[in-house]
Amino acid sequence: MTLHQTIAPTDVDTPALTGAEIVVRALVDNGVEVLFGYPGGAVLPIYDALFHEPRLKHVLVRHEQGATHAAEGYARSTGKVGVVLVTSGPGATNAVTGIVDALMDSIPLVVITGQVPTGLIGSDAFQECDTVGITRSATKHNVLVRRAEDLPRVMHEAFRIAASGRPGPVLVDIPKDVQFAKAAYQGPDAVAFTHAYAPRLGGDAARIREAVELIARAERPLFYTGGGVINSGPQASRALRDVARLTGAPVTSTLMGLGAFPAADPQWLGMVGMHGAYEANHAMHDCDVMVCVGARFDDRVTGRLDAFSPGSRKIHIDIDPSSIGKIVRADLGIVGDAGQVLAAMAEAWRAKSRRPVADLARWWKEIDGWRARNGFAYTPSADQIKPQHALQRLAALTAGRDLYITTEVGQHQMWAAQFLPFQEPNRWMTSGGLGTMGYGLPAAIGVQMAHPDSLVVDVAGEASIQMCIQELSTAVQYDLPVKVMILNNEWMGMVRQWQQLLHGERYSHSYSSSLPDFVKLAEAYGAVGLRADHPDELDAAIMAMIDSPKPVLFDCRVSKAENCFPMIPSGKAHNDMLLGDMLAGDAAGDIGAVIDDAGRKLV
Repeated sequence: MTLHQTIAPTDVDTPALTGAEIVVRALVDNGVEVLFGYPGGAVLPIYDALFHEPRLKHVLVRHEQGATHAAEGYARSTGKVGVVLVTSGPGATNAVTGIVDALMDSIPLVVITGQVPTGLIGSDAFQECDTVGITRSATKHNVLVRRAEDLPRVMHEAFRIAASGRPGPVLVDIPKDVQFAKAAYQGPDAVAFTHAYAPRLGGDAARIREAVELIARAERPLFYTGGGVINSGPQASRALRDVARLTGAPVTSTLMGLGAFPAADPQWLGMVGMHGAYEANHAMHDCDVMVCVGARFDDRVTGRLDAFSPGSRKIHIDIDPSSIGKIVRADLGIVGDAGQVLAAMAEAWRAKSRRPVADLARWWKEIDGWRARNGFAYTPSADQIKPQHALQRLAALTAGRDLYITTEVGQHQMWAAQFLPFQEPNRWMTSGGLGTMGYGLPAAIGVQMAHPDSLVVDVAGEASIQMCIQELSTAVQYDLPVKVMILNNEWMGMVRQWQQLLHGERYSHSYSSSLPDFVKLAEAYGAVGLRADHPDELDAAIMAMIDSPKPVLFDCRVSKAENCFPMIPSGKAHNDMLLGDMLAGDAAGDIGAVIDDAGRKLV
């Protein structure tokens, strides 16, 4: 028995295809190579059509949330649209977390869900739910397809909407009878789209010239960049570097924008925000002209809004007009694609003679003073692995390799952002807006599918990794050598840190008292398990992880009470940061308490 026919039935010149075959043909015609999913009754006709299509690689995940995160990792690392295929009812609802995650972080996905037959919709049929209603606020666009004749247009339109403008997830809900029904197929260039979706790409030339004049007159300019620069493609990162060179201004970034500007560049200030670099946050507070490119002034960046960059004129560049002025008032808004607007700014700058970059010497001297403060400093240890040190060693031992990093969510995520330098875009995959624990492992699987010969490392916490740990089975099945580096401090670290600093050291249900043996767990799945408890074991364990041809769970036992600094406390401004060396004793990170099984501090 052969798994695939030589010629797929969707390629045969027939007057009509089934709805399921139309879906598969549309995936091929839209350049899809990989999709992530889990079968079920309401979507079996599409899976049957997939059986005959050798050009599509389907990855069977272990949970539908894993499918969406894997598709996000694939999309974020390639710039392509990620594709998900799941069944009705719980298949769709299990995928909702990943769909919202993609919406928050502007990741292009097409999510195909099965639905009960049209005649049963609304009857509480087996595995029925109102998928379109549930996901209306979770998607960029969604649609219930009631006729097979509409499927070609809907499918092609889904890819167009997902990838253009501000990217995001599009959901197509297809009843089972529509999958069986026959209709004529039309290719992407033959259909007439019903949605007049035409986002503006080139910014207004007069506004761009005005922005250039503001930057030219600034004494303390700053570029504040976000994930929109990466979503725009490699040309946007090149344009950003060009504009930075021309203006001589410093560049900072949100969590989602890391890699758009090289970390090794002297104009790079690091990440901005709650756990951002000391120099980046102080520059954000004191700048006189802020150029926000492809970022949305998230609360983790702005901190206290009424004290956010109080003396600056704000230029906001975004492809989504609804983002401009939504949270922070923009003195000058430019609607357009980040790459095209930045390229036009560079052209406008070159069109006129400008003052020499040396005019910013006083600004750079002030920045250098903040840099000298070394906000990421931590106290080394001879007998405990500090998480910061573990990541510094990971960075050193992977230097020069074709490396992609994913993360889970928590302290380890912030430390990874602080201590892993990114020189290129699309190398950093993390859950920014939604902050979804469990994101990192399935995202790493998606990245590894897209880049089979690259090194893909998921930086995890022992709590987050257990959210989607079952996807390790997916990695083993498909021979995907993803590496999971667990910074294991036996706590929900970020929750514990907030409880320590903001809630009177009342550690309510944040201590993990019955963790699995991660080495044995890895081996049970058919992967490799490693462990290091002492700094002297660290380098050898990291190298063993890197060199293994199989998936790896590396249980890196780190200091249990380390806090993530710098930190902007809730309700504070950017220039009111909390640094590790400002605290002493217990507050600096030594909890020094006995914890009972319920996670309560015992006096």
